[in-house]
Amino acid sequence: MSTSYGIAPPGYRLPAATHLGKVVLQVADLDRSIDYYQRIVGFSVLAHEGTAASLGPASGPAILELRERKGARAVPRRGLLGLYHFAILLPSRAGLAQFVRHLAAEGARAGMSDHLVSEAVYLTDPDGLGIEVYADRPRDAWQSADRQLVMATNPLDVADLMASADGGEWAGLPEGTVIGHVHLFVGSIESAARFYHEGLGLDKIVWNYPGALFLSAGGYHHHLGTNTWAAGAPPAGDDDARLLEWEVIVPTGDDAVRALDSIAGQGGTVERAPAGGLARDPWGTAVRLRTEGRSP
Repeated sequence: MSTSYGIAPPGYRLPAATHLGKVVLQVADLDRSIDYYQRIVGFSVLAHEGTAASLGPASGPAILELRERKGARAVPRRGLLGLYHFAILLPSRAGLAQFVRHLAAEGARAGMSDHLVSEAVYLTDPDGLGIEVYADRPRDAWQSADRQLVMATNPLDVADLMASADGGEWAGLPEGTVIGHVHLFVGSIESAARFYHEGLGLDKIVWNYPGALFLSAGGYHHHLGTNTWAAGAPPAGDDDARLLEWEVIVPTGDDAVRALDSIAGQGGTVERAPAGGLARDPWGTAVRLRTEGRSP
């Protein structure tokens, strides 16, 4: 990583080309969730079979999979260890402005923040699962201090954002939309660092944010956020609406094997597969390692 910030892991380090794939959620009512993710968030249904559906921008690929478990419990207000939110990265600021205008037309309630490295909108789906939709500021506008990237949670200047809409109208998630990051409730920052930094091989990027640790590959502001803001809550269980797994995509099969070996070396639970494999963090959240272009 040719940047002036961040702390590399002591052992295996994920390649700079690492990025995220799809997120898999367990929901209580598939039809209800499909309606929400299409109408409010702008997804297109790319495949729908039985109790599962794959969604993404109309041009593909799928970046969200919904799996139904009838009657799954909604996430309680205080949260459960597991998903805090998953974050949908739009390719432009104009697209984010168009999305905000769309939310207003739908009467959808949303939170909004300026994180300095990005501008973000926050939603909650029908099961109480958190969603962020955001656009990045250019990397050359990011600032660092004391080896950490400077991030904050400031009020979003909505008027300034809307001025960038360029007269365009929201027509659903645009081509190039991806999962930018995942943010998790964890039981301990130290244990999260052991698993995701020392094990998986992500760099520490921000560690002075109260109760949180942000990590990434390749100098990104974060592919993963972890926080202890739901301290004392139990992990999400089989009967809860929850994050089932999230994907980390690496360039080669050797990268996937080395990452899984590193996690196992830190005492993590690992399941091997031909295209990579899966590991579970100390609170049961599953992360799947997959090689670019290969299905799990």
